[in-house]
Amino acid sequence: MSQTHASLFQDLVIAYRLLAEHGIIDAYGHISVRCPVNPNRFWMARSSPPELVLESDMMEFDMQSQPIDAQGRHPVNERFIHGEVYKVRPEVMAVVHNHSPSVIPFCCTNTSLRPIFHMSAFIGLGVPNWEIRDALPGSDMLVRDTYLGASLAKTLGGHPAALMRGHGAVVVGESLQVAVGRSVYLEQNARMQYQAEMLAGPNGDITFMDDQEVAANVVWQDYGRFWNLVRNKMLKKLEAEKQA
Repeated sequence: MSQTHASLFQDLVIAYRLLAEHGIIDAYGHISVRCPVNPNRFWMARSSPPELVLESDMMEFDMQSQPIDAQGRHPVNERFIHGEVYKVRPEVMAVVHNHSPSVIPFCCTNTSLRPIFHMSAFIGLGVPNWEIRDALPGSDMLVRDTYLGASLAKTLGGHPAALMRGHGAVVVGESLQVAVGRSVYLEQNARMQYQAEMLAGPNGDITFMDDQEVAANVVWQDYGRFWNLVRNKMLKKLEAEKQA
């Protein structure tokens, strides 16, 4: 294994464990990163609970979301989310699919997610809602093929995230740390927006970020400090696991 891949796999493990710890991905969530040396390939863990993911679980996929060398391992059923997003978004280097509990109510009501605090300014760039019934009525709501993956990617468009009605969300970033940071703050914003709406009541006013504030904040939000903090904490936990 090259040093590049070793570092990549370690960061992927950290991302899986971190989002599981924050309750953003459950036993079925998954994360991928585009290969830094071949943009037509991406890596993600085999079908496994995120809290148990190891570097040895990482599998390589092509742009059709087919494993390069499965080695008997079972890939994630919804890997097509990732491949189809990478096809149409060359700047995207990481994709997260989650079942974020505070976010899901916004995908099945008429209430839109809006940025309520500065760390979630990216929401102001738009978070569309994908309705799987528009692509395939009567499905099990899983993105099991390239057709559904392409439909979701089309709804995502150039946005930083998209909701999936009755299912969860897909979040993207120009780096793994951005995709992870956005996933965390998307959940936090959804929770705080709900709290604000409860406090304001049906006729109350909520002051959301305006377009100028969104533009002023998204330019610096690479979530580097957040990533460095949580990465160091997770590295210590992983090292403790090895020593146990």
